Amino acid sequence: MFQIFPLTLHAIMKQNLLFLLVASCLATFTTGTMSAKKTVAPKMYMFGMAASFNDSIVHFTDIQEVDSAWIDSKNSFLLGRDSYSYQLRAHLSDALQMPHRTCIVVYNAKRDKLEKKYQKMLRLYTTPKKKESQHFDVRMLERGTFHFEAVDMSDAPDEEEAVVVNTKKAKKGKKGAEPAEQPAATAPAAATTTNE
Repeated sequence: MFQIFPLTLHAIMKQNLLFLLVASCLATFTTGTMSAKKTVAPKMYMFGMAASFNDSIVHFTDIQEVDSAWIDSKNSFLLGRDSYSYQLRAHLSDALQMPHRTCIVVYNAKRDKLEKKYQKMLRLYTTPKKKESQHFDVRMLERGTFHFEAVDMSDAPDEEEAVVVNTKKAKKGKKGAEPAEQPAATAPAAATTTNE
């Protein structure tokens, strides 16, 4: 059978010390590398797509060049992705009277890679599947009618800092008598995709 050997106090202390040492090293190295810097990309290419669950109309913008777009230097994510989606959503709501659209923005620093993604998404909505008729009404938004404007993220807090601030506010709301102040409500239908 199995025989259990009792651990001595010295062995337990040694094991705990080793665990604390490894945990502190991991905490030091991960927090040091978590800070990302915002940088300005001289050119970023993007296109937008908008759809709704209420009808079969799908809007596509053309591929557009945006000057001075802000990116996260750590992972090359476009900063202010939600702002670009809101630009498209506001245009559809105001100019075309089509509110409540789910908008996405797809971006890349290289135009040829983005063109492949654009063609793939366009085929998804224009090519009928087997034994089905085309069930999407695809409408193109030309550059003359809509253009993405660069979003200035120089004064905006880092995304990591914003998350920390929101969690602190939520904790305050649980402890104190006053509820935590919530950030301004944004449209829940806006979504974005990431760079691939």
